[in-house]
Amino acid sequence: MTPRKVLILGAAGRDFHNFNVLFREDPGHRVVAFTATQIPDIAGRRYPAELAGRLYPSGIPIVAEDEMESLVRDFGIDEVVFAYSDVSYETVMHLASRAIAAGADFRLVGADPTMLQSSVPVVSVCAVRTGCGKSQTTRKVAEILQSAGLRVVAVRHPMPYGDLVRQRVQRFAVHEDLDRHECTIEEREEYEPHLDRGTVVYAGVDYGAILAEAEKEADVVLWDGGNNDLPFYRPTLEIVVADPHRPGHELRYHPGEANLRRAHVVVINKVSTAKPEGVAEVRRNVAALNPAAVVVEADSPVSVTDPETVKGKRVLVIEDGPTLTHGEMTYGAGVVAARQLGAAEMVDPRPYAVGRIAETFRKYPGTGALLPAMGYGEEQVRDLEATVKATPCDLVVIGTPIDLRRLIRFEKPTVRVTYDLAERGRPDLAEVLAPLTRGRG
Repeated sequence: MTPRKVLILGAAGRDFHNFNVLFREDPGHRVVAFTATQIPDIAGRRYPAELAGRLYPSGIPIVAEDEMESLVRDFGIDEVVFAYSDVSYETVMHLASRAIAAGADFRLVGADPTMLQSSVPVVSVCAVRTGCGKSQTTRKVAEILQSAGLRVVAVRHPMPYGDLVRQRVQRFAVHEDLDRHECTIEEREEYEPHLDRGTVVYAGVDYGAILAEAEKEADVVLWDGGNNDLPFYRPTLEIVVADPHRPGHELRYHPGEANLRRAHVVVINKVSTAKPEGVAEVRRNVAALNPAAVVVEADSPVSVTDPETVKGKRVLVIEDGPTLTHGEMTYGAGVVAARQLGAAEMVDPRPYAVGRIAETFRKYPGTGALLPAMGYGEEQVRDLEATVKATPCDLVVIGTPIDLRRLIRFEKPTVRVTYDLAERGRPDLAEVLAPLTRGRG
């Protein structure tokens, strides 16, 4: 039988996982190429033969998503598989229309076929959008489980932007591991807060091999989801975070709505800083789509080093990059802190942006008067540092999950904003985790 020719649309994460689980050993399908978007500098590489398996001795090319139609026509693609996350329904259907018009089928892979079964309980923390507060929720879950005496290992949604063979299975236990694996700012933002709390983190490319290693040192595997993607491991308990600052987004983005419908627990975060009508709308949508879910309300209160220095200053605010770009937020913890502490002005860095940072502003014009901490490579990190240096301000407010002062040089005074999850009332996360912690600790 002639194999069906497949093109996988991705962003260096879910696409590789779907290939590994569904297609790597399947002689009935032949993956012709991956396409890449969202993440810079992924296109033009190859998924290496060492990871692709015996059916792909030359590996698989990774090309720009813009080339989808020509690939479908030139290679006779039968099936285009969509495999990335945090995209609007309109975007998904435009891609489907392009694939169909070019002559291919368009496929969305379900959750169950790509979820791997663990031999230990799995708690997953995902979200309906990027920037909902998944990371602080994950840290809170880890804290509760660890306080009960359970060994917790976090497995992070993939961000393999470097040498894919070397990144097949990555283990992070101390800060030096971040340097050894040459982690980007985006990777450090996710891994470093776990390491600061003594939680071992795994990530990489081959999540079957990663799970086998993580299970060796875990009583519970904590799936730390990325964007608003679905879990790669079958959850024992599925927690999903929603954001009342963007009410209604839980119904309009893929696969965020699927996460919401699957959730055992929905955490409505940032309640005290959102409009009451936004909180009410999210509650109504949860009740309509998933009335059986337990709803936990929470805040992500900010803490600032040297808060008294912010008042009356002209500040440059640096926020988490992906939250501002494909997460479409126009502010984050840094802006919240600057407003609360009486900053005189938030200086717009866009006129002073350099190189790859200027490209980011052109690609995401709705970012606003703050600086996304983009750092997918050395060049982008240098341009970030140069943009900070060129922006005229009295003070830099660092609202990223990691302390950027470890990675770039600041010539201006700085304060750092941190945030953790604080549940409001009952039920809380300790209650929903009780079936796992009961009798421990």
